[in-house]
Amino acid sequence: MENGGRGARTMLKESAISIIQTLRQRGFQAYLAGGCVRDLLLKREAADYDVATSAKPEQVMEIFPEAFAVGAQFGVVLVPVPAGDVASNVSTEASSKSGTVEVATFRSDHGYSDGRHPDQVRFTEDPRQDVVRRDFTINGMMLDPVSGEVLDFVGGRGDLAEGTIRAIGDAEQRFAEDKLRMMRAVRFAARFDYQIEAGTLAAIQRHAHEIQVVSRERVRDELTRMLTEGRARRAFLLLDACGLLKHVLPEISAMKGVEQPPEFHPEGDVFVHTLLLLDNLPDPCPLTLAWGALLHDVGKPATFRRAPDRIRFDEHVDVGVKIAAEICARLRFSNDDTAQILALIDNHMRFSHATRMSQPTLKKFMRLPGFDQHLALHRADSLASHGSLATYNFVRQKLEEIPPQNIRPKPLITGDDLIAAGYAPGPRFREILEAVEDGQLEGRLSSHESALEFVRSTFPATRS
Repeated sequence: MENGGRGARTMLKESAISIIQTLRQRGFQAYLAGGCVRDLLLKREAADYDVATSAKPEQVMEIFPEAFAVGAQFGVVLVPVPAGDVASNVSTEASSKSGTVEVATFRSDHGYSDGRHPDQVRFTEDPRQDVVRRDFTINGMMLDPVSGEVLDFVGGRGDLAEGTIRAIGDAEQRFAEDKLRMMRAVRFAARFDYQIEAGTLAAIQRHAHEIQVVSRERVRDELTRMLTEGRARRAFLLLDACGLLKHVLPEISAMKGVEQPPEFHPEGDVFVHTLLLLDNLPDPCPLTLAWGALLHDVGKPATFRRAPDRIRFDEHVDVGVKIAAEICARLRFSNDDTAQILALIDNHMRFSHATRMSQPTLKKFMRLPGFDQHLALHRADSLASHGSLATYNFVRQKLEEIPPQNIRPKPLITGDDLIAAGYAPGPRFREILEAVEDGQLEGRLSSHESALEFVRSTFPATRS
Protein backbone atom coordinates (compact mmCIF):
# COMPACT_ATOMS: atom_id res chain seq x y z
CA MET A 1 0.00 0.00 0.00
CA GLU A 2 2.84 2.33 0.90
CA ASN A 3 4.58 1.66 -2.42
CA GLY A 4 1.27 2.04 -4.23
CA GLY A 5 0.72 5.40 -2.57
CA ARG A 6 4.19 6.57 -3.56
CA GLY A 7 3.59 5.45 -7.14
CA ALA A 8 0.28 7.29 -7.24
CA ARG A 9 1.88 10.50 -6.01
CA THR A 10 4.63 10.16 -8.61
CA MET A 11 1.94 9.78 -11.25
CA LEU A 12 0.22 12.93 -10.00
CA LYS A 13 3.48 14.87 -10.08
CA GLU A 14 4.35 13.72 -13.60
CA SER A 15 0.85 14.57 -14.79
CA ALA A 16 1.05 18.04 -13.26
CA ILE A 17 4.37 18.71 -14.97
CA SER A 18 2.95 17.47 -18.27
CA ILE A 19 -0.04 19.80 -17.88
CA ILE A 20 2.30 22.72 -17.21
CA GLN A 21 4.35 21.95 -20.30
CA THR A 22 1.23 21.69 -22.46
CA LEU A 23 -0.12 25.00 -21.18
CA ARG A 24 3.21 26.68 -21.88
CA GLN A 25 3.29 25.29 -25.39
CA ARG A 26 -0.04 27.05 -25.93
CA GLY A 27 1.48 30.33 -24.77
CA PHE A 28 0.24 30.46 -21.18
CA GLN A 29 2.13 30.85 -17.91
CA ALA A 30 1.89 27.81 -15.66
CA TYR A 31 3.55 26.73 -12.39
CA LEU A 32 3.21 24.27 -9.58
CA ALA A 33 1.56 26.14 -6.73
CA GLY A 34 0.63 25.92 -3.06
CA GLY A 35 1.33 23.07 -0.68
CA CYS A 36 3.14 20.88 -3.18
CA VAL A 37 5.81 23.60 -3.63
CA ARG A 38 6.22 23.80 0.13
CA ASP A 39 6.59 20.03 0.40
CA LEU A 40 9.03 19.80 -2.49
CA LEU A 41 11.23 22.50 -0.93
CA LEU A 42 11.10 20.57 2.36
CA LYS A 43 12.01 17.39 0.44
CA ARG A 44 8.75 15.77 1.53
CA GLU A 45 6.36 13.77 -0.57
CA ALA A 46 3.48 16.02 -1.59
CA ALA A 47 -0.06 14.71 -1.12
CA ASP A 48 -1.29 16.36 -4.31
CA TYR A 49 -0.06 18.66 -7.05
CA ASP A 50 -1.82 21.89 -8.02
CA VAL A 51 -1.16 24.02 -11.07
CA ALA A 52 -1.66 27.79 -11.32
CA THR A 53 -1.92 29.30 -14.79
CA SER A 54 -2.78 32.42 -16.74
CA ALA A 55 -5.15 30.35 -18.90
CA LYS A 56 -8.86 30.95 -18.27
CA PRO A 57 -11.02 27.97 -17.23
CA GLU A 58 -12.62 27.64 -20.65
CA GLN A 59 -9.17 27.67 -22.26
CA VAL A 60 -7.94 24.93 -19.88
CA MET A 61 -11.00 22.80 -20.72
CA GLU A 62 -10.47 23.34 -24.43
CA ILE A 63 -6.86 22.16 -24.14
CA PHE A 64 -7.84 19.24 -21.89
CA PRO A 65 -11.25 18.00 -23.11
CA GLU A 66 -11.41 15.38 -20.35
CA ALA A 67 -11.24 18.10 -17.68
CA PHE A 68 -14.25 19.15 -15.66
CA ALA A 69 -14.99 22.36 -13.79
CA VAL A 70 -15.57 22.20 -10.05
CA GLY A 71 -15.44 25.93 -9.45
CA ALA A 72 -15.35 27.61 -12.83
CA GLN A 73 -16.50 30.88 -11.27
CA PHE A 74 -13.35 30.70 -9.14
CA GLY A 75 -11.19 29.51 -12.01
CA VAL A 76 -10.78 25.91 -10.81
CA VAL A 77 -10.71 22.97 -13.20
CA LEU A 78 -9.76 19.34 -12.47
CA VAL A 79 -7.76 17.45 -15.07
CA PRO A 80 -7.93 13.65 -14.62
CA VAL A 81 -4.69 11.73 -14.36
CA PRO A 82 -4.54 9.17 -17.18
CA ALA A 83 -4.04 5.48 -16.46
CA GLY A 84 -4.14 3.66 -13.16
CA ASP A 85 -6.35 3.93 -10.14
CA VAL A 86 -4.88 6.69 -8.04
CA ALA A 87 -7.88 7.24 -5.85
CA SER A 88 -7.24 4.43 -3.37
CA ASN A 89 -3.65 5.39 -2.69
CA VAL A 90 -3.57 9.11 -2.00
CA SER A 91 -3.89 10.72 1.41
CA THR A 92 -7.12 11.87 3.03
CA GLU A 93 -6.14 15.49 2.43
CA ALA A 94 -6.15 14.86 -1.32
CA SER A 95 -9.17 12.55 -1.30
CA SER A 96 -11.56 15.10 -2.79
CA LYS A 97 -9.23 15.45 -5.79
CA SER A 98 -8.05 11.84 -6.06
CA GLY A 99 -6.75 10.99 -9.49
CA THR A 100 -6.85 14.58 -10.71
CA VAL A 101 -4.66 17.65 -10.91
CA GLU A 102 -6.26 20.93 -9.91
CA VAL A 103 -5.61 23.68 -12.44
CA ALA A 104 -6.54 27.14 -11.21
CA THR A 105 -6.44 30.42 -13.10
CA PHE A 106 -4.42 33.30 -11.59
CA ARG A 107 -6.98 35.47 -9.84
CA SER A 108 -7.57 38.19 -7.31
CA ASP A 109 -10.49 37.95 -4.87
CA HIS A 110 -12.70 40.73 -3.57
CA GLY A 111 -15.08 40.62 -0.61
CA TYR A 112 -15.96 37.55 1.48
CA SER A 113 -19.49 38.09 2.77
CA ASP A 114 -19.93 34.46 3.84
CA GLY A 115 -16.50 34.10 5.42
CA ARG A 116 -15.41 31.53 2.87
CA HIS A 117 -16.15 32.38 -0.78
CA PRO A 118 -15.12 35.60 -2.56
CA ASP A 119 -18.00 37.84 -3.66
CA GLN A 120 -16.09 38.73 -6.79
CA VAL A 121 -13.25 37.04 -8.67
CA ARG A 122 -11.10 38.74 -11.25
CA PHE A 123 -8.84 36.64 -13.42
CA THR A 124 -5.37 38.03 -13.96
CA GLU A 125 -2.17 37.24 -15.81
CA ASP A 126 -0.02 38.33 -12.87
CA PRO A 127 1.02 35.45 -10.59
CA ARG A 128 1.87 37.96 -7.84
CA GLN A 129 -1.79 38.95 -7.55
CA ASP A 130 -2.75 35.31 -7.30
CA VAL A 131 -0.27 34.62 -4.50
CA VAL A 132 -1.25 37.48 -2.21
CA ARG A 133 -4.79 36.10 -1.80
CA ARG A 134 -3.52 32.77 -0.43
CA ASP A 135 -3.36 31.84 3.26
CA PHE A 136 0.20 31.47 4.58
CA THR A 137 3.59 32.40 3.20
CA ILE A 138 4.83 28.80 3.18
CA ASN A 139 1.86 27.92 0.93
CA GLY A 140 2.22 31.02 -1.25
CA MET A 141 5.09 30.04 -3.54
CA MET A 142 5.10 28.86 -7.14
CA LEU A 143 7.64 26.59 -8.78
CA ASP A 144 8.77 26.13 -12.35
CA PRO A 145 9.29 22.33 -12.37
CA VAL A 146 11.47 22.52 -15.48
CA SER A 147 13.99 25.20 -14.45
CA GLY A 148 13.55 24.81 -10.71
CA GLU A 149 12.91 28.56 -10.34
CA VAL A 150 10.81 29.48 -7.30
CA LEU A 151 8.48 32.47 -7.48
CA ASP A 152 8.37 33.78 -3.93
CA PHE A 153 6.65 37.14 -3.57
CA VAL A 154 5.75 36.74 0.11
CA GLY A 155 8.88 35.49 1.90
CA GLY A 156 7.79 31.87 2.04
CA ARG A 157 11.27 30.41 1.70
CA GLY A 158 12.50 32.47 4.63
CA ASP A 159 9.60 31.34 6.80
CA LEU A 160 10.24 27.72 5.79
CA ALA A 161 13.85 28.08 6.87
CA GLU A 162 12.87 29.71 10.16
CA GLY A 163 9.96 27.36 10.87
CA THR A 164 7.28 30.04 10.93
CA ILE A 165 3.58 30.01 10.05
CA ARG A 166 2.77 33.55 8.92
CA ALA A 167 -0.36 34.85 7.23
CA ILE A 168 0.23 36.50 3.88
CA GLY A 169 -0.26 40.25 4.20
CA ASP A 170 -2.81 41.27 6.82
CA ALA A 171 -3.69 38.31 9.05
CA GLU A 172 -7.06 39.80 10.00
CA GLN A 173 -8.03 40.01 6.34
CA ARG A 174 -6.82 36.49 5.56
CA PHE A 175 -8.90 35.04 8.38
CA ALA A 176 -11.93 37.15 7.47
CA GLU A 177 -11.76 35.62 3.98
CA ASP A 178 -11.93 32.07 5.34
CA LYS A 179 -12.18 31.56 9.07
CA LEU A 180 -11.11 27.93 8.80
CA ARG A 181 -7.63 29.30 8.07
CA MET A 182 -7.26 29.84 11.81
CA MET A 183 -7.43 26.08 12.33
CA ARG A 184 -5.21 25.44 9.32
CA ALA A 185 -2.54 27.65 10.91
CA VAL A 186 -2.63 25.38 13.94
CA ARG A 187 -2.51 22.23 11.85
CA PHE A 188 0.48 23.37 9.81
CA ALA A 189 2.31 24.53 12.93
CA ALA A 190 1.73 21.14 14.54
CA ARG A 191 2.52 19.09 11.44
CA PHE A 192 5.84 20.80 10.74
CA ASP A 193 6.65 21.64 14.38
CA TYR A 194 6.71 25.35 13.49
CA GLN A 195 5.83 28.43 15.51
CA ILE A 196 2.90 30.67 14.62
CA GLU A 197 4.16 34.20 13.97
CA ALA A 198 3.14 36.63 16.74
CA GLY A 199 0.85 38.82 14.63
CA THR A 200 -0.84 35.79 13.08
CA LEU A 201 -1.30 34.21 16.51
CA ALA A 202 -2.75 37.39 17.97
CA ALA A 203 -5.26 37.62 15.11
CA ILE A 204 -6.36 34.04 15.74
CA GLN A 205 -6.82 34.73 19.44
CA ARG A 206 -8.89 37.84 18.70
CA HIS A 207 -11.15 36.06 16.25
CA ALA A 208 -11.23 32.51 17.62
CA HIS A 209 -14.93 32.76 18.49
CA GLU A 210 -15.75 33.35 14.82
CA ILE A 211 -14.77 29.76 13.99
CA GLN A 212 -18.34 28.85 14.92
CA VAL A 213 -19.60 30.22 11.59
CA VAL A 214 -17.61 27.59 9.67
CA SER A 215 -19.59 24.52 8.58
CA ARG A 216 -19.33 21.65 11.02
CA GLU A 217 -18.16 19.29 8.31
CA ARG A 218 -15.16 21.49 7.49
CA VAL A 219 -14.29 21.81 11.18
CA ARG A 220 -14.61 18.03 11.59
CA ASP A 221 -12.33 17.36 8.64
CA GLU A 222 -9.69 19.80 9.88
CA LEU A 223 -9.76 18.25 13.36
CA THR A 224 -9.50 14.78 11.82
CA ARG A 225 -6.37 15.82 9.93
CA MET A 226 -4.86 17.15 13.16
CA LEU A 227 -5.66 13.86 14.88
CA THR A 228 -4.26 11.62 12.16
CA GLU A 229 -1.17 13.46 10.89
CA GLY A 230 1.04 12.33 13.75
CA ARG A 231 1.28 15.55 15.82
CA ALA A 232 -2.13 15.50 17.50
CA ARG A 233 -0.89 16.40 20.99
CA ARG A 234 0.82 19.58 19.80
CA ALA A 235 -2.14 20.46 17.61
CA PHE A 236 -4.54 20.36 20.55
CA LEU A 237 -2.18 22.29 22.80
CA LEU A 238 -2.03 24.96 20.10
CA LEU A 239 -5.81 24.91 19.64
CA ASP A 240 -6.09 25.60 23.35
CA ALA A 241 -3.42 28.33 23.35
CA CYS A 242 -5.09 30.05 20.40
CA GLY A 243 -8.50 30.03 22.09
CA LEU A 244 -10.03 27.80 19.41
CA LEU A 245 -10.47 24.60 21.42
CA LYS A 246 -13.26 25.90 23.65
CA HIS A 247 -15.25 26.85 20.56
CA VAL A 248 -14.75 23.75 18.40
CA LEU A 249 -14.66 21.10 21.15
CA PRO A 250 -15.72 22.58 24.51
CA GLU A 251 -16.03 19.04 25.88
CA ILE A 252 -12.26 18.56 25.48
CA SER A 253 -11.51 21.98 26.95
CA ALA A 254 -13.59 20.94 29.99
CA MET A 255 -11.03 18.22 30.75
CA LYS A 256 -8.43 20.76 31.84
CA GLY A 257 -7.84 20.73 35.58
CA VAL A 258 -10.00 17.65 36.20
CA GLU A 259 -7.87 15.68 38.67
CA GLN A 260 -7.38 11.92 38.50
CA PRO A 261 -6.32 9.42 41.18
CA PRO A 262 -2.50 9.56 41.12
CA GLU A 263 -2.16 5.84 41.83
CA PHE A 264 -3.72 5.14 38.41
CA HIS A 265 -2.84 8.34 36.59
CA PRO A 266 0.50 9.73 37.77
CA GLU A 267 0.74 11.76 34.55
CA GLY A 268 -1.83 14.38 35.61
CA ASP A 269 -5.35 15.57 34.86
CA VAL A 270 -7.75 14.24 32.23
CA PHE A 271 -6.62 16.76 29.60
CA VAL A 272 -2.95 15.90 30.10
CA HIS A 273 -3.73 12.18 29.96
CA THR A 274 -5.80 12.48 26.80
CA LEU A 275 -3.14 14.42 24.93
CA LEU A 276 -0.41 12.02 26.05
CA LEU A 277 -2.56 9.18 24.76
CA LEU A 278 -2.75 10.85 21.34
CA ASP A 279 1.05 10.75 21.21
CA ASN A 280 0.90 6.95 21.38
CA LEU A 281 -1.52 6.33 18.52
CA PRO A 282 -0.26 4.35 15.52
CA ASP A 283 0.80 6.15 12.36
CA PRO A 284 -1.10 6.04 10.08
CA CYS A 285 -4.14 6.15 12.34
CA PRO A 286 -7.74 5.41 11.31
CA LEU A 287 -9.99 8.39 11.97
CA THR A 288 -12.34 6.33 14.15
CA LEU A 289 -9.47 5.25 16.39
CA ALA A 290 -8.19 8.82 16.60
CA TRP A 291 -11.59 10.21 17.59
CA GLY A 292 -12.26 7.30 19.95
CA ALA A 293 -8.95 8.06 21.65
CA LEU A 294 -9.70 11.78 21.91
CA LEU A 295 -13.14 11.14 23.39
CA HIS A 296 -12.50 7.99 25.46
CA ASP A 297 -12.62 9.91 28.76
CA VAL A 298 -14.98 12.69 27.69
CA GLY A 299 -17.41 11.61 30.42
CA LYS A 300 -14.97 12.21 33.28
CA PRO A 301 -15.49 15.96 33.86
CA ALA A 302 -19.23 15.43 34.39
CA THR A 303 -18.73 12.46 36.73
CA PHE A 304 -15.81 13.69 38.88
CA ARG A 305 -16.32 12.83 42.54
CA ARG A 306 -13.90 13.07 45.45
CA ALA A 307 -14.81 10.01 47.52
CA PRO A 308 -13.36 9.23 50.99
CA ASP A 309 -10.99 6.63 49.53
CA ARG A 310 -10.00 8.34 46.24
CA ILE A 311 -11.16 10.34 43.25
CA ARG A 312 -13.87 8.52 41.34
CA PHE A 313 -15.64 8.83 37.99
CA ASP A 314 -18.73 6.69 38.47
CA GLU A 315 -20.46 5.74 35.20
CA HIS A 316 -18.04 7.88 33.21
CA VAL A 317 -18.11 5.41 30.31
CA ASP A 318 -21.91 5.57 29.92
CA VAL A 319 -21.90 9.34 30.27
CA GLY A 320 -18.99 9.56 27.84
CA VAL A 321 -20.83 7.54 25.20
CA LYS A 322 -23.78 9.94 25.41
CA ILE A 323 -21.57 13.03 25.16
CA ALA A 324 -19.59 11.53 22.29
CA ALA A 325 -22.81 10.68 20.45
CA GLU A 326 -23.80 14.34 20.69
CA ILE A 327 -20.38 15.40 19.37
CA CYS A 328 -20.55 12.95 16.46
CA ALA A 329 -24.02 14.19 15.55
CA ARG A 330 -22.93 17.82 15.81
CA LEU A 331 -19.93 17.22 13.57
CA ARG A 332 -22.01 15.08 11.19
CA PHE A 333 -20.00 11.89 11.25
CA SER A 334 -21.34 9.00 9.20
CA ASN A 335 -23.39 6.36 11.00
CA ASP A 336 -20.63 3.78 10.57
CA ASP A 337 -17.90 6.06 11.93
CA THR A 338 -20.11 7.10 14.83
CA ALA A 339 -20.84 3.48 15.74
CA GLN A 340 -17.14 2.58 15.86
CA ILE A 341 -16.16 5.71 17.82
CA LEU A 342 -18.86 5.03 20.41
CA ALA A 343 -17.90 1.34 20.60
CA LEU A 344 -14.30 2.29 21.36
CA ILE A 345 -15.43 4.52 24.22
CA ASP A 346 -17.99 2.01 25.49
CA ASN A 347 -15.50 -0.86 25.69
CA HIS A 348 -12.21 0.77 26.67
CA MET A 349 -12.55 -0.06 30.38
CA ARG A 350 -13.28 -3.75 29.70
CA PHE A 351 -9.59 -4.43 29.26
CA SER A 352 -9.12 -4.05 33.01
CA HIS A 353 -11.02 -7.36 33.39
CA ALA A 354 -9.47 -9.18 30.41
CA THR A 355 -7.07 -11.41 32.36
CA ARG A 356 -9.94 -12.61 34.57
CA MET A 357 -12.51 -13.15 31.80
CA SER A 358 -13.86 -16.62 31.12
CA GLN A 359 -12.94 -18.13 27.75
CA PRO A 360 -16.39 -17.40 26.24
CA THR A 361 -16.40 -13.81 27.52
CA LEU A 362 -12.87 -13.12 26.30
CA LYS A 363 -13.57 -14.58 22.86
CA LYS A 364 -16.77 -12.54 22.52
CA PHE A 365 -14.81 -9.46 23.54
CA MET A 366 -12.09 -10.14 20.97
CA ARG A 367 -14.60 -10.47 18.15
CA LEU A 368 -15.86 -6.92 18.50
CA PRO A 369 -15.85 -5.28 15.04
CA GLY A 370 -12.55 -3.50 14.49
CA PHE A 371 -10.99 -5.10 17.57
CA ASP A 372 -7.53 -4.07 16.39
CA GLN A 373 -8.58 -0.48 17.09
CA HIS A 374 -9.83 -1.41 20.58
CA LEU A 375 -6.48 -3.03 21.31
CA ALA A 376 -4.55 -0.05 19.92
CA LEU A 377 -6.58 2.33 22.09
CA HIS A 378 -5.88 0.22 25.18
CA ARG A 379 -2.17 0.22 24.43
CA ALA A 380 -2.08 4.01 24.03
CA ASP A 381 -4.24 4.46 27.14
CA SER A 382 -1.88 2.30 29.20
CA LEU A 383 1.26 4.06 27.98
CA ALA A 384 -0.30 7.43 28.83
CA SER A 385 -1.08 6.41 32.42
CA HIS A 386 0.49 3.59 34.46
CA GLY A 387 2.77 2.49 31.62
CA SER A 388 2.16 -1.26 32.00
CA LEU A 389 1.43 -3.26 28.85
CA ALA A 390 0.77 -6.52 30.70
CA THR A 391 -2.91 -6.69 29.75
CA TYR A 392 -2.20 -5.56 26.21
CA ASN A 393 0.39 -8.32 25.79
CA PHE A 394 -1.98 -10.89 27.35
CA VAL A 395 -4.79 -10.09 24.89
CA ARG A 396 -2.46 -9.88 21.92
CA GLN A 397 -1.01 -13.29 22.81
CA LYS A 398 -4.51 -14.77 23.03
CA LEU A 399 -5.29 -13.37 19.58
CA GLU A 400 -2.18 -15.07 18.22
CA GLU A 401 -2.89 -18.38 19.99
CA ILE A 402 -6.58 -18.78 19.23
CA PRO A 403 -7.49 -19.46 15.59
CA PRO A 404 -10.04 -16.98 14.19
CA GLN A 405 -12.54 -19.79 13.59
CA ASN A 406 -12.45 -20.56 17.32
CA ILE A 407 -13.16 -16.97 18.24
CA ARG A 408 -16.16 -16.76 15.90
CA PRO A 409 -17.13 -20.39 15.29
CA LYS A 410 -20.04 -21.50 13.16
CA PRO A 411 -23.06 -22.14 15.47
CA LEU A 412 -23.57 -25.79 16.35
CA ILE A 413 -27.36 -25.43 16.43
CA THR A 414 -29.96 -22.87 15.38
CA GLY A 415 -33.46 -21.90 16.38
CA ASP A 416 -34.81 -24.21 13.69
CA ASP A 417 -32.96 -27.09 15.32
CA LEU A 418 -34.60 -26.27 18.64
CA ILE A 419 -38.06 -26.24 17.04
CA ALA A 420 -37.36 -29.57 15.39
CA ALA A 421 -36.33 -30.93 18.79
CA GLY A 422 -39.71 -29.94 20.23
CA TYR A 423 -38.98 -26.56 21.79
CA ALA A 424 -41.55 -23.79 21.46
CA PRO A 425 -40.21 -20.51 20.05
CA GLY A 426 -39.87 -17.74 22.61
CA PRO A 427 -37.51 -15.68 24.79
CA ARG A 428 -35.98 -18.90 26.14
CA PHE A 429 -34.32 -19.55 22.76
CA ARG A 430 -31.79 -16.82 23.32
CA GLU A 431 -30.78 -18.25 26.71
CA ILE A 432 -30.40 -21.73 25.23
CA LEU A 433 -28.40 -20.64 22.18
CA GLU A 434 -26.09 -18.48 24.31
CA ALA A 435 -25.46 -21.40 26.67
CA VAL A 436 -24.59 -23.61 23.70
CA GLU A 437 -22.28 -20.96 22.29
CA ASP A 438 -20.51 -20.63 25.65
CA GLY A 439 -19.98 -24.39 25.76
CA GLN A 440 -18.63 -24.27 22.22
CA LEU A 441 -16.24 -21.38 23.06
CA GLU A 442 -15.05 -23.24 26.15
CA GLY A 443 -14.38 -26.36 24.09
CA ARG A 444 -16.93 -28.52 25.91
CA LEU A 445 -19.24 -28.80 22.89
CA SER A 446 -17.86 -29.54 19.46
CA SER A 447 -20.65 -31.11 17.40
CA HIS A 448 -24.31 -30.71 16.51
CA GLU A 449 -25.16 -33.88 18.38
CA SER A 450 -23.31 -32.95 21.58
CA ALA A 451 -24.99 -29.52 21.51
CA LEU A 452 -28.48 -31.07 21.24
CA GLU A 453 -27.69 -33.54 24.01
CA PHE A 454 -26.54 -30.62 26.21
CA VAL A 455 -29.75 -28.72 25.48
CA ARG A 456 -31.99 -31.68 26.30
CA SER A 457 -30.23 -32.32 29.60
CA THR A 458 -29.90 -28.68 30.68
CA PHE A 459 -33.10 -27.17 29.27
CA PRO A 460 -35.82 -29.85 29.27
CA ALA A 461 -38.50 -29.06 26.74
CA THR A 462 -41.88 -28.19 28.28
CA ARG A 463 -44.71 -30.00 26.51
CA SER A 464 -48.42 -29.42 26.72
